[in-house]
Amino acid sequence: MTGGSGRVRLEPWGEGDLDLLRRINVPEMKRHLGGPETEEQVVVRHERYVRFGGTDQGCMYRVVALPEEEPVGSVGYWERVWHGETVYEMGWSVLPAYQGRGLATAALLATVEVARVRRTHRYAHAYPSVDNLASNAVCRKAGFELLGETGFEFPKGRPMRANDWRLDLTA
Repeated sequence: MTGGSGRVRLEPWGEGDLDLLRRINVPEMKRHLGGPETEEQVVVRHERYVRFGGTDQGCMYRVVALPEEEPVGSVGYWERVWHGETVYEMGWSVLPAYQGRGLATAALLATVEVARVRRTHRYAHAYPSVDNLASNAVCRKAGFELLGETGFEFPKGRPMRANDWRLDLTA
């Protein structure tokens, strides 16, 4: 699936994407997310992404930059219960060499369209760290509404301050 005026293509996360996940799992990319994971945690995450497939519970994608045809990151959505309501949470990562080109926004917008078509949940949320200016800008550019700061746990067991951004998938 191509999104963002032809700037990116999303491909379902596959067995061959473990190296891309390792490239994402570096201090520069994980500074707002509790730091890099261990190799064992990366392998477990990769296996979870592969199992997701394209179910109503969510999906993970490899982000391919166009026209380069270069895998440059990940984007996805998954179910979570937030304030008593099941919603989709959305997350993304774009490798440093490709940041600042609008690829994360393009990938997020394409993923929003997939979630909209599913018609499973009304809202999608994203929870970037309050200090992650770039990810907060992606939310704003993608049309998410800032609901405010919130306590959030990521990774599990590590509290952080995040912004709660919400998008109505029925709009």
